[in-house]
Amino acid sequence: MTIKVLIIDDDKSLCARLEAYFAQHDLQLIIANSATEGLSELTLAQPDVLLLDVMMPQTDGFTLCKQIRLTNSIPIIMLTARGELSDKVLGLELGADDYLAKPFEPRELVARVQVLVRRQTLVGKVSPSLSFGELQISTSNHQATLKGEDIGLTGMEFKLLHLLASHPGEVFSRDQLLNELKGIDAEIYSRSIDILMSRLRQKLGDDPKHVKFIKTLRNVGYTFIGKSA
Repeated sequence: MTIKVLIIDDDKSLCARLEAYFAQHDLQLIIANSATEGLSELTLAQPDVLLLDVMMPQTDGFTLCKQIRLTNSIPIIMLTARGELSDKVLGLELGADDYLAKPFEPRELVARVQVLVRRQTLVGKVSPSLSFGELQISTSNHQATLKGEDIGLTGMEFKLLHLLASHPGEVFSRDQLLNELKGIDAEIYSRSIDILMSRLRQKLGDDPKHVKFIKTLRNVGYTFIGKSA
């Protein structure tokens, strides 16, 4: 099955080059040169992965990423000519799954796309669903609900929750989690796992004084303590 990739980038020359290169790897690149066009294609084409340029006129990539994450958990790779660490961290905080600075080699971008798609597929094969009382985790649509309400996880947040919940009681060190969630630049690994964990706990409603799902073991790591239904 051909993987569909949507790119939202106003650089038409780059998009054309990537379209030709992606086709060589059985990837269908759907091109949108504006935020408005991109949002429309996101709904109509139902792509598997989104490539989102940061530096765009009218609506920048950070704003668009935040908007998309309100309703969609599609894997997102941010593309930008600005490679500052602060920009990379901001992209992750807004829900991006990966970050690639321009200029880049097309083969590296293809590899990152394939990694994200492979992760999505593997997660879906582990088990159809996990249930922990009020928390339901569905691998078929990469969705988690709490008290029947979708808590709106990003692709990477879902992977982190699914990893922990699939091994209740098992302790994961930060390094183990980072190894499982590779895909983000090495220089921001340690910061990114803290961001992901903080966002995930907030969405789960985990109060540090009354933890129901993810417990921190100081100087050791994290463990999932939710009770199976």
